[in-house]
Amino acid sequence: MISRITQATTDRLVASDPGLVRLRLAFSAVLSIVVAVLAILPFHQPLTVTLVAAIAAMTSAFTVNDETPGKQAVTLLLGLILGAASLTAASVGSAVPPLDSVVFVLLIFVAVYAQRFGSRGIALGSLSFFLFFFAMFLQTHLKQVPALLLALTIGIAANAVVRFVLVRRHTDAEFLRIRRAFRARLAAVVRAAEDHLAVGGSERTRKRLRTTNSRMHESVLLIEDTAPEVTGADSANRLRRRAIEVELAVQWLTITVQRTCAEDLDEDVRDDLIARMRRFRSLIERDPRELPLISETEEFSKMLVEGSRIDEHAAPGDGVRRALAELALADVRAQRVAEHDVSAVLDAADDPEDPEEKSSAFAYDNQTRSAIQAVVGGGLAVLGGELVSSQRWYWAVLTVFVVFIGSSTAGATFVKGVRRLGGTLIGIVGGLALALLVSGSAPATLALILVCVFGMVYMARVSQVIMAFFITSMLGLLYSLLGTFSIEVLWIRVAETAVGAAAGVLAAVVIVPVRTRAVMLDDVSALLDELDEFVEKTAGLLSGAENVSVIEKSRDLDRAVDKVRTTIEPLTHPVNLSSRRDYGWHVLTTVETIAFRARHVAARSQAGLLVNEADRLLLYTGRIRANIAMLGKAIGDPGGSGHGTLVRDDGTPVADRIDDPRARSVLTSFGHLDETVIALGRSFGVEATDPAPSGKG
Repeated sequence: MISRITQATTDRLVASDPGLVRLRLAFSAVLSIVVAVLAILPFHQPLTVTLVAAIAAMTSAFTVNDETPGKQAVTLLLGLILGAASLTAASVGSAVPPLDSVVFVLLIFVAVYAQRFGSRGIALGSLSFFLFFFAMFLQTHLKQVPALLLALTIGIAANAVVRFVLVRRHTDAEFLRIRRAFRARLAAVVRAAEDHLAVGGSERTRKRLRTTNSRMHESVLLIEDTAPEVTGADSANRLRRRAIEVELAVQWLTITVQRTCAEDLDEDVRDDLIARMRRFRSLIERDPRELPLISETEEFSKMLVEGSRIDEHAAPGDGVRRALAELALADVRAQRVAEHDVSAVLDAADDPEDPEEKSSAFAYDNQTRSAIQAVVGGGLAVLGGELVSSQRWYWAVLTVFVVFIGSSTAGATFVKGVRRLGGTLIGIVGGLALALLVSGSAPATLALILVCVFGMVYMARVSQVIMAFFITSMLGLLYSLLGTFSIEVLWIRVAETAVGAAAGVLAAVVIVPVRTRAVMLDDVSALLDELDEFVEKTAGLLSGAENVSVIEKSRDLDRAVDKVRTTIEPLTHPVNLSSRRDYGWHVLTTVETIAFRARHVAARSQAGLLVNEADRLLLYTGRIRANIAMLGKAIGDPGGSGHGTLVRDDGTPVADRIDDPRARSVLTSFGHLDETVIALGRSFGVEATDPAPSGKG
């Protein structure tokens, strides 16, 4: 019992942060602060200047996320230049009170607009904005500018030392940790399937199945992203394919378990299935360095034998038994490829990656619209913030900036505003308790500030509410350190946050608003374009017409689905009480199923597999592409008419006329993909023809 609890706890810890990426970033931020403070102590600067060095080290640690060390170094250098300008402007503005608010609001425009330039633009915009904000928070003045620039240089240099020397990223070790997280998340899905079957299916266990599958998918994407950095192109492609096969097998197991729950099962059958899944989970090796051991066990051989004997006249529970056997086999294949088993069949080489699309420096698009909204929201926040507190109005402007970063719709801005306010309210309690706990002890206050920094960076990608809690707690401790702490100050912080959230939402709703549904339609259209290209390239690979990596194409489709998932979140979020929640969930589930079916196709496609059936294949995929095009046209013109109907299979699937079982499997997967496209069409009011008689006697 104790070992099971220990194993489950370890799995959760390992799976919660694949590759320990968040842990490395949080530790780097804390260590950067420590190095910066130690480096500036010999200069005997005031506390406010020392805090600027710490803040520069912290912000550069978690905002600079370029792909390579060289690019990171360039961004840090640019951040030093722009940070110097930001600190100087804040100090000058403090001498002329109206000027600081004007510059701060204009800086919001620059920071939000900079999102169009990718990770470097986001980093530089955020770094400049936060340095300006903290300069106002610390009430710096013009005479301090030389010392502030020294502190800024030391802070960024401290982060460079930590980033490139003390806490360097080691891709081999990170990849091993990602694989370990993959193992833990695989076990978590099987455990969730056990629980779902044990209770006969419930909404709670169904939600857990969905969550664990989503986390499993995140691990697969991390493996796909990291594999090329630690192995050759061919090996990376083989590993990608095998990882996808495991994911597909896991998803099929969960689907089968849910279907089995709808059947009338004897208790003995249910208990047997649960015992089998529990035993399989116990055989999953957590440490990738010990792989593959599962294939050497008697249970593995038994699972494969029993799975191969199950035919179309399956007994109750046989679907789960076969799904377990397929998962075990897919897992062993993935393990062998991960251990560089050269006996695996070589896949097609990857396409050279297209150069990253460069955004135009000046264009009216979502980034420009968001920047305009942010300026208006910032102006409203200044006015409202001044009414609450003439000294701390900048809190409201900070909230506007936070809710607009990464938000593309009015709904997304509203959700971020609610999360920000909720986290701030909770943080008030934490900040008050911590400030009272360490009152009068500077070392204890500094230690807790570092803890809050760690928590803020570690949770930034997980929960905005928890991140806001750590930020508010940290600021309460900073007020205590500066000798300005009071309950009134913390409540002013809440009021200013509420004003900023309201100003941001008002600007998003009134100033050139974009509804969530409109952006969702655009994102679904882009997804259909990716799907059409995927089908076209896969058909070319199977027919021998071209040599492409369909695994990479399926990855592009996954990215498009992630974008839809982010856009549609305001429709599915609990704060949305309208009837559109069910609609949002239906669209999201359908596009996720499309990606799932596409991964099925990608995992089974091999170069020239249908070279002898090329004409028939192109007719088949041509009909699928025609359906995709028709659906895309209907989504692009939702108010139009005469879009026609989607065409179903004629009742005699092409797969039935193919002898090769591998080829049949690919075409069957294509058929499932087509049916999912038709299901998506129903979400947007596009109907499909009834299946025609097959003519079979």
